[in-house]
Amino acid sequence: MYTVPRSQPAALAALRDEIVGCRACPRLVAWREEVASTRRAAYRDEEYWGLPVPGFGDPDARILIVGLAPAAHGGNRTGRVFTGDRSGDWLFGALFRAGLANQATSVSLDDGLRLEDVYVAAAVRCAPPANKPTVEERDRCLPWLDREMALLERVRVVIVLGQFAYDVVGRRLGIRPRPRFGHGVEAAAPGGLQVVCSFHPSQQNTFTGRLTEPMLDAVIARAAALAGRD
Repeated sequence: MYTVPRSQPAALAALRDEIVGCRACPRLVAWREEVASTRRAAYRDEEYWGLPVPGFGDPDARILIVGLAPAAHGGNRTGRVFTGDRSGDWLFGALFRAGLANQATSVSLDDGLRLEDVYVAAAVRCAPPANKPTVEERDRCLPWLDREMALLERVRVVIVLGQFAYDVVGRRLGIRPRPRFGHGVEAAAPGGLQVVCSFHPSQQNTFTGRLTEPMLDAVIARAAALAGRD
């Protein structure tokens, strides 16, 4: 049974429970549960989460980071976004170097990781087959991000990891015209929010050098500056 840390405000904690209980997308429910049942050989002795993955972090955050969806053997296994996979190693390593996390690793719900001034979420909350949600699944999941952002009242900057997250956040914030996605691209949203784009820290991007540690560090530093952490 999923339990919310007592430090979370009541409304955000209640929302997290709602997210975890969602079964709105039959294809995603079937896939996440199949992965949790069959498991990867390296994790065959672990009990997979196999449920939607809520956001995680500081409820008073000024920086929100939005990715695509939980990885089948990452967040879908551990129950926390960007936890237990190489993408998470890159993201939380960068947050640690920036002084926004108390440790550079994120391996499980109870590993002691704490974020300062940062909250991390995904546009889609269930692991999708081939890491590709449908348009209908994307839109069905969007209200969760809407409600999280409404509760994260201090957010000033949104870092989007990849084109998919940028499209979702840009649409949600009503950014028009929307600059073409690219690493380091910035866009101003109505109401004063700033969006900063980064390539996703996927293995495809990090192994090929399309995204390097200095590139990711630069985006996080820029977001921190825009959020007023200087």
